Amino acid sequence: MSYVEVPGAKVPIRMWADPASVEDVAMQQLRNVSTLPWIKGLAVMPDVHFGKGATVGSVIAMQGAVCPAAVGVDIGCGMSAVRTSLTANDLPGDLSRLRSKVEQAIPVGRGMHDSPIEPGRFHGLATSGWDDFWGRFDGVAEAVKFRQGRATKQMGTLGSGNHFVEVCTDTTGSVWLMLHSGSRNIGKELAEHHIGIAQKLPHNQGLVDRDLAVFIADTPQMGAYRNDLFWAQEYAKYNRTLMMALLKDVVRKEFKKAKPTFEPEISAHHNYVAEERYEGMDLLVTRKGAIRAGSGEYGIIPGSMGTGSYIVKGLGNEKAFNSASHGAGRRMSRNAAKRRFSTKDLEEQTQGVECRKDSGVVDEIPSAYKPIEQVIDQQRDLVEVVAKLKQVVCVKG
Repeated sequence: MSYVEVPGAKVPIRMWADPASVEDVAMQQLRNVSTLPWIKGLAVMPDVHFGKGATVGSVIAMQGAVCPAAVGVDIGCGMSAVRTSLTANDLPGDLSRLRSKVEQAIPVGRGMHDSPIEPGRFHGLATSGWDDFWGRFDGVAEAVKFRQGRATKQMGTLGSGNHFVEVCTDTTGSVWLMLHSGSRNIGKELAEHHIGIAQKLPHNQGLVDRDLAVFIADTPQMGAYRNDLFWAQEYAKYNRTLMMALLKDVVRKEFKKAKPTFEPEISAHHNYVAEERYEGMDLLVTRKGAIRAGSGEYGIIPGSMGTGSYIVKGLGNEKAFNSASHGAGRRMSRNAAKRRFSTKDLEEQTQGVECRKDSGVVDEIPSAYKPIEQVIDQQRDLVEVVAKLKQVVCVKG
């Protein structure tokens, strides 16, 4: 489908979703965002749903301002995927050992490594830039400086919620490795610190929603936020890089006879800010639950823990600010899913997947998400499908 434009908004709100299927509270959030004086346009992805301040699944283009709550607290959250030389025939019938080895290598939930992981220990992993990255930690907000020890040990860990590590096969039988995570606790602390500052600034006192508080260009507060924002986005990228190295290490050891090799990694943030130019204007583009999909750029759009995921290539649609959805998108809250579904439902909906099937992950049941095929179909003018994946192992945070 192509987009539809929401009537009555102060700036164009282009929606790659059926407006009738969007919750009223999410529609109100979109209209609220459109009232911000600095906004130049808003693109709404087919996985759109209610979020804090701004909807998840929205792309907000502003001139001279940025809204930290519209980035989200998991700064730099995103996906990484890599195709391996293994095929489905190389996989054992019982995948429980492989899942266990992955869980041993990559801490989940609030877990962390006993000591910081040295990137130099992994064959083929580029180590340039790591020292400079950590050196720049001295420049982040004083309020989170005491978290450095924890941040170094959480580098290369999964987190909780909808974060995951998966082993998948595609329609040709190739085995893929895929993971989803962000900037861990350090990103959350930086986000909450700056959101608190923004909400107290004088120019934000008359907003329709205090969660839409912004920083304005050429102010000390904006400078401080941009510094910490871009550092946290880099943390998230390094975090996924290190996790993928740990995952490859497991696969090399478990499939030693097959001598697996790995193609170049595909990586894509989906909670972040980028400086981009549209219609002659330099804009700050915030993607909250959306990926960049410039012409020829690869992206990853995952489904739920029991359905498929897609590797895609962007079509460079500037009406959507070169963007696409970040996943299937929730169709019910976590609490609603827990009330409605049981562990038996979870077992039925994750048949054939080696994964947790206990009450702790019922809120991630596939039925809590929109159908991924429908989400893909609604953005055929934003991306083309390169590969369809189906998980065989899923490690949840």
